[in-house]
Amino acid sequence: MNKIKVIVAGPRGKMGSEALRMIKKEEEELELVACIDHKFDGYKVIDVEGLPPFDALIYNNIEECLQAVDADVLVDLTTPEVGYKHTKTALEHGVRPVVGTTGFSDQQLLELTDLAESKGIGAVIAPNFAVGAVLMMQFAKMAAKYFPDVEIIERHHDQKLDAPSGTAVKTAQLIQEVRESKQQGHPDEKETIKGARGADFDGMKIHSVRLPGLVAHQEVVFGSPGQNLTIKHDSFHRESFMSGIKLAIDHVMKLDLLVYGLENIME
Repeated sequence: MNKIKVIVAGPRGKMGSEALRMIKKEEEELELVACIDHKFDGYKVIDVEGLPPFDALIYNNIEECLQAVDADVLVDLTTPEVGYKHTKTALEHGVRPVVGTTGFSDQQLLELTDLAESKGIGAVIAPNFAVGAVLMMQFAKMAAKYFPDVEIIERHHDQKLDAPSGTAVKTAQLIQEVRESKQQGHPDEKETIKGARGADFDGMKIHSVRLPGLVAHQEVVFGSPGQNLTIKHDSFHRESFMSGIKLAIDHVMKLDLLVYGLENIME
């Protein structure tokens, strides 16, 4: 069986370095052929302190990397601005993106969807690669049919750049599919400090917490007369995302369109 040739963008980040360790464990099926990073241009991965012992080269420029390296998949774990550019460039070069970067706008997602379709190649963009988090979102969608009053509380480490998280937004979108739009709380409710009630998404409130020591955590809290239902997921270590990334790498090779959300490739 031919190995899937992988480029990782963002190898020095906490998610990126964990992805490299996953590739090392899966060397019978995956091959790291390059990394993209804004530092260490021309270095080998093995020469960078803290990274696994790969001989693959590091490139600063994605165009240069894709022209120099024969690759099947780009795993992007960077920032929304960089991730969008990387995803678009990969599709233009016939390389299949697997993207864990969140914060893309609806317009950017539409552009990438159209580009993947025009190229006839697969792409996976997932707000969360933890299988448990995907199940949490699906369970929340099921519950919203019966509990239309809901608030989302997401907690992440204090280095996360986007708020609310992609997982929280995706959860709200899934709930929106089965819940009639409604404003929650007292009609005369007033914030005495702006933002106290969180972000408003179709009448649902989303609250973002950013603190050191957290990784990725979310609660979806449903309220009904006389009862509450809370659906909760916690990622305590970034290793929790790796099985989902591996699943996405395997499946993206079989796709000819862009898929948004890991649940769409889970059997």
